[in-house]
Amino acid sequence: MSDEVYASEEIPHFNPPVIQDNTTGWGPCDMPDQFKDMPYQPFSKGDRLGKISDWTGATFQDKKYTNKYQSQFGGGSQYAYYHDEDESTFHLVDTTRVQKPPYQRGRFRQNQRNLRGRGGQRGAHQNQLQLLGKGLKMRDRQQRKWPQRQGMRNNKNQPPIKSRDASVTVRPDWTTIEEMDFPRLTKLSLPNIKEGEDIVCCGSLEFYDKTYDRVNVKNEKPLQRIDRIFHTVTTTDDPVIRKLSKTEGNVYATDAILATLMCCTRSNYSWDIVIEKIGDKLFFDKRDNTEFDLLTVNETSVEPPQDDGNSLNSPRNLALEATFINHNFSQQVLKTGEPRYKFEEGNPFISEEEAGEVASVAYRYRKWDLDNSVVLIARCEHDAVMHGPNGELQFVTIKALNEWDSKLSGGVEWRQKLDTQRGAVLANELRNNACKLAKWTVQALLAGSDQIKFGYVSRAHVRDSSKHVILGTQQYKPNEFATQINLNMDNAWGILRCIVDICMKQKDGKYLIMKDPNKPMIRLYDIPDNTFESDNEDADDEDGDAVGDNTFQPLYPYSSVKRI
Repeated sequence: MSDEVYASEEIPHFNPPVIQDNTTGWGPCDMPDQFKDMPYQPFSKGDRLGKISDWTGATFQDKKYTNKYQSQFGGGSQYAYYHDEDESTFHLVDTTRVQKPPYQRGRFRQNQRNLRGRGGQRGAHQNQLQLLGKGLKMRDRQQRKWPQRQGMRNNKNQPPIKSRDASVTVRPDWTTIEEMDFPRLTKLSLPNIKEGEDIVCCGSLEFYDKTYDRVNVKNEKPLQRIDRIFHTVTTTDDPVIRKLSKTEGNVYATDAILATLMCCTRSNYSWDIVIEKIGDKLFFDKRDNTEFDLLTVNETSVEPPQDDGNSLNSPRNLALEATFINHNFSQQVLKTGEPRYKFEEGNPFISEEEAGEVASVAYRYRKWDLDNSVVLIARCEHDAVMHGPNGELQFVTIKALNEWDSKLSGGVEWRQKLDTQRGAVLANELRNNACKLAKWTVQALLAGSDQIKFGYVSRAHVRDSSKHVILGTQQYKPNEFATQINLNMDNAWGILRCIVDICMKQKDGKYLIMKDPNKPMIRLYDIPDNTFESDNEDADDEDGDAVGDNTFQPLYPYSSVKRI
């Protein structure tokens, strides 16, 4: 039976392939049929490949790189196309009028009117000089842009942007819990968060001097040094928050910490915030002896400051200068010597040992309900008060924008454009300092400020960072300014709520959120409970001459934040 089965089945056959034996070399002896009568274009493996679909040959307009992608065998004419018919007698007559784009219509007509208004040849000559100057500027601008494509930042052959250092060194015993990249954070939203409810209000405020609204470039005022004490107390060191934590809320922070978290997607520099989870409560703190309270300068610029630490325009020295300007400006524009507006309770951070006058500041401890049993308690600040158009009392947040070197910071000179093109100046600041302005706006919104005042402060001399002048001021309502800078508070609350939810799921202990110094993401680390405590003890021994508990005195340019 089995023999019959095998006999009925077909036995498979193996057909060996035809192999050409090349006795004189290697490879096939004959040309394959599919490649016969096909022209061959010689090439070298060393040739660079350009755009595949470029039929014009004008890939690079610059003459310097015309031969960059040429083959060493030449162009070749194997694939050239020749048309035999004679088309020399054919002509296309196009009588349609060329339509100019909207931005070019009327330009030359306007120039002709300018020529007639300026009086003949003299006006024409001046106009030609202006056009020549514009052409030279455009050419210089293009020359500056070309090296950027080649990996250089400008025509001085400066190196590319260096890798930034992290704000804190990640230790081997730290465990990464979560990585939150900015594209995902920008999609979060927590709408319908109501206005914060005041729990405790304390401190005293001076009135804003409205004469500074009339300051302009022609009537500038020198920036004075105001020796006043600024308290920079973190969350767990605040006696009022400690008291409120027993009865109110379960998440605690300051407005500066909240603004940093809410605007994290706009930040480029590294920063870190310590989180302590105790039971069902979260405390957000900044580390001691850090640069958390210093203001960044040109953080979001295309070419941020890159000089070393000894340079006048290094990132740290610029941050010290900006903080010094902001503190002094916020106190200079106030009516000193007049009675202050006082809340029921005084400043909780003033001690009897402190010598010197405390800055004008009021603290509002406010409460927000973030749903699902998450209640936020935060300390917010006002800088001054003023009377509104109808005599009502308005709380004001005062901040200062500073110009350090227009040639290095964007090319907009304040002394030339601030009075006539203030929008262009502000747009340039929004581009270069998007994170700082967003954080200021969030702080004003959290505090419930009625107005936010911006001062424009510039160096008296470009190479001297110790003398400054006030060139002007500008005022906005925080809600309107947030809309102008495309700040979405629903997204800001969503980012904060996401971080709170992740931390609430962890066990009791200490955690740290850090912005990656070179990537658009933040990381949450689980750190040992004794982390940073030994550093604080060493700092206590070294900084025995600190100026008081949790204070900042503007001893620019050689001081930093002193916290003991």
